[in-house]
Amino acid sequence: MAQRPSIPKGTRDFIPEVMIRREYIFDTIRSVFKKYGYAPIETPSLENLSVLTGKYGEEGDRLIFKILNNGDFLKKAKPEHLNDSQKLSFDICDRALRYDLTVPFARFVVMNQSKLTFPFKRYQIQPVWRADRPQRGRYREFYQCDADVVGSDSLLFEAEFVSIYDEVLTKLGLPGFRILINNRKILSGYAEVVGYPEKLTSICIAIDKLDKIGKEGVLKELLERGIDEKASEKLFDIISFDGSNEEKIDFLAKELTNSEIGMKGVEEMREIFDILNNFPMKNGSLDFNLELARGLDYYTGTIFEVKAEGVKMGSICGGGRYANLTGVFGLDGLSGVGISFGADRIYDVMDALGLFDKLEASPVQVMLVNFGKDSEKAALKALWRLRSEGISAEYYPDNAKMRKQFSYADKKGVPYTLIIGTEEAESGKFKLKNMKSGEQKELELDEILSHLRQ
Repeated sequence: MAQRPSIPKGTRDFIPEVMIRREYIFDTIRSVFKKYGYAPIETPSLENLSVLTGKYGEEGDRLIFKILNNGDFLKKAKPEHLNDSQKLSFDICDRALRYDLTVPFARFVVMNQSKLTFPFKRYQIQPVWRADRPQRGRYREFYQCDADVVGSDSLLFEAEFVSIYDEVLTKLGLPGFRILINNRKILSGYAEVVGYPEKLTSICIAIDKLDKIGKEGVLKELLERGIDEKASEKLFDIISFDGSNEEKIDFLAKELTNSEIGMKGVEEMREIFDILNNFPMKNGSLDFNLELARGLDYYTGTIFEVKAEGVKMGSICGGGRYANLTGVFGLDGLSGVGISFGADRIYDVMDALGLFDKLEASPVQVMLVNFGKDSEKAALKALWRLRSEGISAEYYPDNAKMRKQFSYADKKGVPYTLIIGTEEAESGKFKLKNMKSGEQKELELDEILSHLRQ
């Protein structure tokens, strides 16, 4: 009995039509990264488990896909760990699939520091893996499109990343999106003024769930994490303040006046907004969001999220500044900041909004109809000329019925077919058919080339 084919949950196959759309997203992001001076790198899909663990917080660490050691992996298992799957996994797994691109990038910088010029600006478009529960917009294997710069404390880069978000998503045609921005130093200020500076991570993890579980759910989680009701209510009084970005800065300057680190975050936000006055937004809106937390432990400064409007979807982009991520690998004092585009979620948003409707469904611009040996020579010469001029073209391989050939082109989404029969071969005028409208023009090859270029 034949095996029924399947793939793991949270992973997907991509047919050509989908890949064309995905590559359009990747190419758009890549073009903007290059425009802003970022250079490409790649890192392995596998990292040593020790590189990844302890960088994403307790919840993130649980989502790392660990890989069993080769051979007799139980040989290194400690007997006392056999009934504890979490501890056992570290005995029998030395490697893991990368969880994101940022931590591997920090490892890359340390290992290649002698070859790099600082500040070092890189972009990276590769898949990552998370042992998450699959659902709409959340996959176990997905692509991240990252840009980072390390070796500078300048807040110019935060402002430029806002511009990169705005330019990429505008080019992709999103009709509306919100760029959310906050600062982890401000979150530290929250923790100090409510009387729980040692509970910063717990506060960030809880606030980060506000969209999912609501205020009551967050209050309950804060209480479970040892933060009393009075402090939690004061926290909500701060993060629920509404006003313009400037009014929020002024409000926090008063509320966090007794927190040195909190005031540092406020001043950083003020400087970023001052720089952004020189970079007009093309389409998106910028929201200083006092609730934004992002639960990754390595962020120490500015943090970003982007949400699309008109579609129910979580954040489609994220990022932030990390003061010393390279320090865990032995290179101290190297500040960095980066952003990531969630290509898979962006795809889902664009699909829901019908933004792919105008995108050609086929990589082929024109298909030459096969009329057999009598006109084959003229057709092959035309095929060579089209390709030489940069037009993607193919010649139907068999002298099949016209209906079958046109059906093939239509199903593949080829926009044009070119008819070169014996009469056309003799006259030098070929028939170019628009497969959508059905319109047919009789043109010389040079005219066809000009038309297809347009």
